[in-house]
Amino acid sequence: MKYRPQDHTFAICAYKESPYLRECIESLKKQTIPTNIIMTTSTDNDYIRNLAEEYQIPLYVNHGTGGIAGDWNFAYHAAETALVTLAHQDDRYQPTYAADMLEKLGRAKQPFIYFADYYELRDGVVVEKSTMLRVKRLMLLPLKIKKFQGVRFFKRCVLAFGNPVACWSVAYVKENLPETVFISEFRSNLDWEEWEKLSREKGEFVYSTNIGTCHRVHEGSETSNTIREGNIRAKEDYAMFLKFWPKWLAKFLMRFYIKGEKLNEVEHR
Repeated sequence: MKYRPQDHTFAICAYKESPYLRECIESLKKQTIPTNIIMTTSTDNDYIRNLAEEYQIPLYVNHGTGGIAGDWNFAYHAAETALVTLAHQDDRYQPTYAADMLEKLGRAKQPFIYFADYYELRDGVVVEKSTMLRVKRLMLLPLKIKKFQGVRFFKRCVLAFGNPVACWSVAYVKENLPETVFISEFRSNLDWEEWEKLSREKGEFVYSTNIGTCHRVHEGSETSNTIREGNIRAKEDYAMFLKFWPKWLAKFLMRFYIKGEKLNEVEHR
């Protein structure tokens, strides 16, 4: 195996007082192949400190640049291992996530990232099928073929109509990535923007069709907030489409994309 369990770290990005943080921690503690776990935050408080102490997880406080990009970069650098997963505090990780990630990255030649399929969590109930999940799985079909995962055309193809990559499931391979991964003013699309940059370079997007996580959809999530603040989300989506298409086609695609987001919001209620 190219990468060992000690080569990977789950860096939990803790924010304020999420009622789901304990559930996230416990899912990481139950990995069939245990790896390292740390926690980072820019909103230091007793709730986060007490959970870190209870589960004996090293806690790092970000006193520097804030915002999503700042917090993610801080967590990325706080992990001293070759591989890091920025674990989202509201989500659950399947017990086999680390094992699947290590196995698939071990078979890749020059991987940028690993990411996996996922289920949704709504009101504590696991949802295996939804319109959004079906669409994203359809978009990712080219990357199901291993030899296509490093081909520029196919990497860009899966990103050209939206962002189907579940960022909460991504494991980053540091040796093949820039020193600072997220350089963006975006609130919702900073990950999509980074995948677009990487899609131009020689390296692999290692996609696993195995279920790696359960992504919690709830009213307080940043995704839900940016969808409700439609103007912010729409501007970022349009900016991303312009990286792939001429203006007239980007505007045309936005009509369908906005309808898709509204449908997703209705499904989540």
